[in-house]
Order: sequence, then C-alpha cells, then structure tokens
Amino acid sequence: MEEWKIYTKTGDKGETSLLGGRRVPKHHLKIEAYGTADELNAFIGLLRDQEIGAHYKDLLLEIQDRVFTAESLLACDDGCQPEYLPNMHEDDITLLEKEIDKMNEALPELKHFILPGGHPAVSHAHICRCVCRRAERIITQLAEHDKVDELVIRYFNRLSDYFFVLARKIAHDKGIPDIEWRARV
Repeated sequence: MEEWKIYTKTGDKGETSLLGGRRVPKHHLKIEAYGTADELNAFIGLLRDQEIGAHYKDLLLEIQDRVFTAESLLACDDGCQPEYLPNMHEDDITLLEKEIDKMNEALPELKHFILPGGHPAVSHAHICRCVCRRAERIITQLAEHDKVDELVIRYFNRLSDYFFVLARKIAHDKGIPDIEWRARV
C-alpha cells in the first residue's frame, strides 16, 4: 500500500489543481472561495471546542460537514464529475432556519446593534459569523464569473445569520447580556 503524503511538490510554483484537473494560481477566485470556507470550518471546530451545550456541538459538527460539502462543490471545475461529490439539500437551509427561530424564541428582542464579546464562546461564534460573511462575499463574486450551486450561496447566507443568533443564545445561556452598541453623537 502506497503511503499518503501531505506534500505533493506540485504546488511549489504557486499553482494548484481544481477537481477536474485544471491547474490554477493559488490566488484564483475558486481557491479563495473554498479556502475561506475551509478557514470557517476551522473556526467552527474551535467554537465546537468551547463550553457550550451538547445540542450546539452536535449541530456544529453537522454544519462542518455541510461546509466541507460546499468546499468540494466550489473546487469542482470543468471535467469534474459532480455526481461523485456530496451535495447540498434544501433541508440543510431549512434546518438552519428552524434552529434560528427556536433560539430567537428564547432571546430578548434585539433593539440595538450589539458588539461581539462577553465570553470566549460568544466571541468565537461572532468570528464564525464574520468569516462566513467573507466566504459569502467571495462565493457571490465567484458566481459572477463561474457556475456556483445556488444552494451553496443561500446556505452561507443563512449560516452567518445562524452564527449571529447562536452568539446571542450562548450569551443568554450563560447569563451574559448583549453588549449594546450606542453611537456616540
């Protein structure tokens, strides 16, 4: 059995391969899109490692799976056979919406912008939200030039909303009030 090595030596000149075989610069928009999604996935893992409820941890693991699925779809290029890749489903978005609604029922009404912070888990959720928004911006930019599954775009949009509400819910669960932002005028 051949040993699998992390280094291939094929990217030493600043290029990498997309699924389908085409070589592109490492700064290519597709690479930026799935690389930022991968960064988000790492931050979700960090959030999952925090002192939060088991339900959140379980759902975050499922979200990580969906983000990895999105990474695969974003890396797919001409010549790639998407039928051999995992795919996104409408139910993935519906799950996020149901979770958002359920958490919102327990939260006080939001009357002001809030500042991230108050507890490390809250801050980690806000970092996930910010990285998710960046991934969404890059993915929508990619969609202007390349085919991107519409469910991937919608998933990242809803996912950033989920992280915002999750940050508030974690704070609420820990008895930490929202840190309201009040404009200095």
